Amino acid sequence: MTSSARLTGKIALVTGAASGLGEAISRRFAAEGARVIIADIDETAGKAVAASLGSTARFVRLDVTDENSWLGVFQDLKAQEGRLDVLVNNAGITTMGSIESLSVAGFKNMLEIDLVGVFIGCKHVAALMRPKGGSIINMSSMCGIRAQADLAGYNAAKAGVTLLTKSVALHYARQRDGIRCNSIHPGAIHTPILEKVMAQVEDPKALLASFEAGHPIGRLGRPEEIAAIALYLASDESAFATGGEFVVDGGSSL
Repeated sequence: MTSSARLTGKIALVTGAASGLGEAISRRFAAEGARVIIADIDETAGKAVAASLGSTARFVRLDVTDENSWLGVFQDLKAQEGRLDVLVNNAGITTMGSIESLSVAGFKNMLEIDLVGVFIGCKHVAALMRPKGGSIINMSSMCGIRAQADLAGYNAAKAGVTLLTKSVALHYARQRDGIRCNSIHPGAIHTPILEKVMAQVEDPKALLASFEAGHPIGRLGRPEEIAAIALYLASDESAFATGGEFVVDGGSSL
């Protein structure tokens, strides 16, 4: 990977940045010149990622389901950084379950983390992005476009992120304040979250094979491939893009 310094001078906050897609996005942003705020509920792993990036990054603890936690992080950013240019709402979980097998508690927990957390971030970030403007990037999924029977809660949460993104984009566009909001829709990506999903079933190998078969391109995605799309949306190159669905799923939603 070569750097073209496309984010030089920008300050970015990435949620769920201690591993997986969040970590990959954070590393790409840092390589492209951004100062990256590593936000996660996992302090040990989050601090390790931030330390590995050196002076270009620092860690903040964030529980995305807690509005006060968000407000505390944003207050800290205002005091130490003065502004925020990019927010990546990436934190999320995936719990297997059909409409009959998924518990009500499991459904609510997934909505809290995968959808409500995105809502809170989008709601309060404007104060840090105005008056310069900024880019909000919400991590949805191919499951926010195409349903699967055994992912009832995940489908609901990610479909919610898809339409919430458009509502946020319209609101800020009408404010004429330069804040944009787009969603990314990955296919199955080989990350620790995928490993946790496979651990929920009796035959992990069969589930993995089904994921691979579901992508016409013939393989799972790589975290750095999603990070590349996030980089575009974080950069000034995407200044005319808002409310968009950026699908990177190996053709699985076709």
